[in-house]
Amino acid sequence: MSSDLQQLYSILECTTPAGMEHNEVLSVAAICKDSGLSMEEFGRWLYKDPNKKHDLRRLTTHWKSLRGSNHPVGMGTIVNLAKQQGYRLEKKHHELDWNDVIGGGSKDTIINQEWVQDEEIPQPGKWEPHIDLINYLSTLFQADEHVGYVTNSWYNEKAEKHLPKKGNWDRTAEQLIDELNKCDGDIGKVFGDYNPKVGAWIRFNPLDGNGIRDENVTDYRYALIESDVISLDRQYTLIKQLELPVAAMVHSGKKSIHAIVRIDADTYQEYQKRVDYLFEVCNKNGLEMDRQNRNPSRLSRMPGVTRNNKPQYLIATNIGKSDWKEWEDWIEDLKDDLPDPVQLTDVWDNMPVLADPIIEGVLRKGHKMLLTGPSKGGKSYSLIELCIAIAEGKQWLGWECAQGKVLYVNLELDEASCFKRFKDVYADMGYEPKHVRDISIWNLRGHAVPMDKLAPKLIRRAETQRFSAVVVDPIYKVITGDENSAEQMAKFCNQFDKICRKLGAATIFCHHHSKGLQGSKNAMDRGSGSGVFSRDPDALLDMIELNLDKDRRKVIQGRLVCKVISAYLDILYTDWIEHISQDSQVVEKCFFEEATALMRNEETAVKHDFLNMVCAARDKAKLISGWRIEGTLREFPRFKPRNIFWDWPVHRNDEDQLLKDALPVGEEPPWKRNKKQKQQTIQERKEGRLSALETAYSACNMGEQITVNQMAEYMAITDKTVRNRIKEHPDFVVKNNYILKINCEKL
Repeated sequence: MSSDLQQLYSILECTTPAGMEHNEVLSVAAICKDSGLSMEEFGRWLYKDPNKKHDLRRLTTHWKSLRGSNHPVGMGTIVNLAKQQGYRLEKKHHELDWNDVIGGGSKDTIINQEWVQDEEIPQPGKWEPHIDLINYLSTLFQADEHVGYVTNSWYNEKAEKHLPKKGNWDRTAEQLIDELNKCDGDIGKVFGDYNPKVGAWIRFNPLDGNGIRDENVTDYRYALIESDVISLDRQYTLIKQLELPVAAMVHSGKKSIHAIVRIDADTYQEYQKRVDYLFEVCNKNGLEMDRQNRNPSRLSRMPGVTRNNKPQYLIATNIGKSDWKEWEDWIEDLKDDLPDPVQLTDVWDNMPVLADPIIEGVLRKGHKMLLTGPSKGGKSYSLIELCIAIAEGKQWLGWECAQGKVLYVNLELDEASCFKRFKDVYADMGYEPKHVRDISIWNLRGHAVPMDKLAPKLIRRAETQRFSAVVVDPIYKVITGDENSAEQMAKFCNQFDKICRKLGAATIFCHHHSKGLQGSKNAMDRGSGSGVFSRDPDALLDMIELNLDKDRRKVIQGRLVCKVISAYLDILYTDWIEHISQDSQVVEKCFFEEATALMRNEETAVKHDFLNMVCAARDKAKLISGWRIEGTLREFPRFKPRNIFWDWPVHRNDEDQLLKDALPVGEEPPWKRNKKQKQQTIQERKEGRLSALETAYSACNMGEQITVNQMAEYMAITDKTVRNRIKEHPDFVVKNNYILKINCEKL
């Protein structure tokens, strides 16, 4: 037997239908039928009423029509009815089921019913009925708005109660208030006589003066809150504790309070949406609503009249939050999904296990990392290198990476270019693609959406894949809001927290530097936009370009050319090291000359291939740039800045420490920058002269050796000037008045 059915039997045993209204008995009948009880079992409970107020034969005719709906009567209804008769819910310990929730209950529950202390509903002192009605009208309506009201009723034998007729709607609030001020307390003179056993009704939204239907409502301003399944004091207490934006609260003269709640909707659709939300909050917090009270033209109890010799009086006006927006924001703030505080003593002797590092000494799984750098500075290539390093369990810029699956969210490159870039980087890093299957790429160029929309889509696609890391590149494509707004960027960064929390994966993303020189700034302050970007992640790595002066670049070129020569000689000879000294192997000019001498007997094609490789290495050296990585870490000690070379398409560690004392771009003093600009101008003129020499040599080269005089005539300069320019060019020499290029001609 289910726990709900057990509880239902318990309630039926402890309660009686005596004192219940007809609609309350119908609710019990509906719950019994939905729970699987027979008509006979329900009938036995019904006969517990000694006065036989409720006719079983009449209820039998309703039994077949009792069925569920979109908003069926729940167990809460019968529990509340039973509580009014002294029933107390028995709490039992039980084994947890798959659907059980561990914790303090629903996060939508704002009020803990076990801690509610009912507050007595205020009673009218010297009651002046017409004053109640004047205050009600002036609070809810503007002077020129039409008011609908009903004082006449008719008896419905089937429902066993009096129901309101259509009533009136032809007068404005101003007219009614003026007449009430002159009526000497006799409301009947203004609204017409009513049945004091039944009371009177009033519509709480303004009408157009042409009818009383929903389409006649001119402003969707209010909704009616009414609950008659709990005590009046509990209703009053819950309405106040929920801070409902109540414009007017009226005692119905019977078992319920009628609270007129501000909705302030612009359209009927918005009115429906807000009323649904209002009822949902109330129902989840013990204030179970009569769901018939939803339409905007609904009648409510009119204050200032009597009902069964009990006053329908105005309890209060303008309580709770001031308007709908303030109340909705307050509710949403309370309905959070935040974890509860934990006492340190609870974990002191059994500390939680830290997440494993995904980048040793830098980043753990489930944490966030931001990579910043200037635009077009190779950030995307660096992130691709990181994806490969994680997939293969290799090093990334000198840091060890734990092997795992990685998702690369590509927002910038077209699909073909992205795939090719991964393959090129794989090849240049020298890693065998043993775990290439562990890299997934989500190509979203042209499909990017704001991060608050992208995050749930990403989580849905990735939650079964067990990714160790998710890389989003770049974030400017998905930023929501103004990147200079701390509040908006905090909300943006929270989306990455959701990804980390839901997937248990590290989230890695990159952002660009602000405009201008960055050398004099702290690494945390170089990123564009709000400081939230640099302070929110668990790890911040920043890339800044370094100055490579002439001497440093010459050393870089020499190292690169020497490596190329060494690699080429390894292909040709097994014993070349015995013929070239170690000192020569690290000096470009000496290494080149001794290597060409060693290859003097090789075929011309081999010599040409060698020279092309050397020239390509020299050209590549001109494109290599130097970079420094600085960082701020939350989980690990700060590391020493790391220097790397951007040697397209990959970054390489500065193993020879050539960049150790290099200064970032923009960090030189002004006098040095001016000197550098002047030197660049001199260098540009020199490069122009050398380029002109190369052009002239190509034009004069007709298959025979070229003399100095021939070159001078072609260039329209003197022989001496030609010889001086040849001395500047590293690839030309003059021998016996002939101009030779340092290539196969020299060999």
